[in-house]
Amino acid sequence: MAGSTPGAPPQTTATGSAATAAKDPWTARWRIKLYRARRRLRRTGVDYFRGDASDWLAFGAFLAMIPLLVLLNVWIPAWIPPTALVLPILAGALLLRPGTLVLLYAAAALGLSTESVIHTGERVASDRPEAYVFGVTPGAALVVGAVGVAGLLLAQFRSRVGVPWRGGGSMLFDLRERLRVQSRVPQLPEGWYADMALRPAGGQSFSGDFVVAARTGPGQRVLEAVLADVSGKGMDAGSRALLLSGAFGGLLGSLPAHEFLPAANGYLLRQDWEEGFATAVHLVLDLDTGEYELLSAGHLPGMQRLSGAGRWEVKESSEGPLLGIYDGAKFEGVRGRLNRGDLLMLCTDGMVEIPGRDLSEGMDRLMGEADRLVAGALMSSGSRGAAVRLIETVAKDVNDDRAVLLLWRQ
Repeated sequence: MAGSTPGAPPQTTATGSAATAAKDPWTARWRIKLYRARRRLRRTGVDYFRGDASDWLAFGAFLAMIPLLVLLNVWIPAWIPPTALVLPILAGALLLRPGTLVLLYAAAALGLSTESVIHTGERVASDRPEAYVFGVTPGAALVVGAVGVAGLLLAQFRSRVGVPWRGGGSMLFDLRERLRVQSRVPQLPEGWYADMALRPAGGQSFSGDFVVAARTGPGQRVLEAVLADVSGKGMDAGSRALLLSGAFGGLLGSLPAHEFLPAANGYLLRQDWEEGFATAVHLVLDLDTGEYELLSAGHLPGMQRLSGAGRWEVKESSEGPLLGIYDGAKFEGVRGRLNRGDLLMLCTDGMVEIPGRDLSEGMDRLMGEADRLVAGALMSSGSRGAAVRLIETVAKDVNDDRAVLLLWRQ
């Protein structure tokens, strides 16, 4: 190698760094210590917010806030009232474990007592005790105590759930996003279009209605889609819908079409939920010919708009039993064909249920609105948003989960 002495190793960057460290060992040692401290602090913070580390660091910070607030209250009581002690109490309720939080509360109680003693002494020593307006009133002590009780309940709830302070919100957000992702219809071949919308009951974030869909079969020329309605509402139904959507998505395409609903029924029975039934409709659509089959488990029938005749046809088969009721249930199907210009609509009962009226009346209203909003120019352009418009028009104010799946062929 040019420029190197025979028999001597070539000088590298590491060798140069070692030489620099040898020239200035004190600086090098402090740089290494600073780097290690920074890494340790970062690792501690990450572990803490994951719930894997001790909370003594946060406890020390909040504990230091208490004497500071006491001093400020004595110094400038007009700006720092005794109720300012709720600040470390609230932060501790979000970050500390219940056992550590009790220690913080003891320190806060000691700080509140100290403020009371100091202000009482100042009132007695003043020339006009009746004009002295600062001090710890019973109302201020009550506010601090009430916030402390609420914070302890919150900390105990977090400890029982077993998630860090903001992990619960992140977990719920993740659940909602997983439901949304799993409800997407896969990309369809040219000439085929799909639109889907879900709306939970009462404007909540979680719905008991869900859709799973996949391209299956040779060359992925078959579309299988399942629209399901889990019993219940809100987070309880949403958590079960998440579990079922994952299981249904795993079963979809891995079993022959006529074995899907029996397998889904067996899965629900094994869960042994108190309120564990569900309805579902399973669509198997040949994307080459347009022929399809609908298999129902206690679900509403499908509705097909025939473009040539300009009318709707209800695809109603012998309604199978609900999923999760009894073992060995049989599910029959009904066949049809989607020609060019035809539309197939699947929905849950939240779209058609009207108190005191038959479901057929709600279905007639839904098909009429679909004729006005979906058919014609909207179908020819392949535009999206028709499912949302149907929900907003037909069932906007219904206190039930609502879902609509539209499939059409140009």
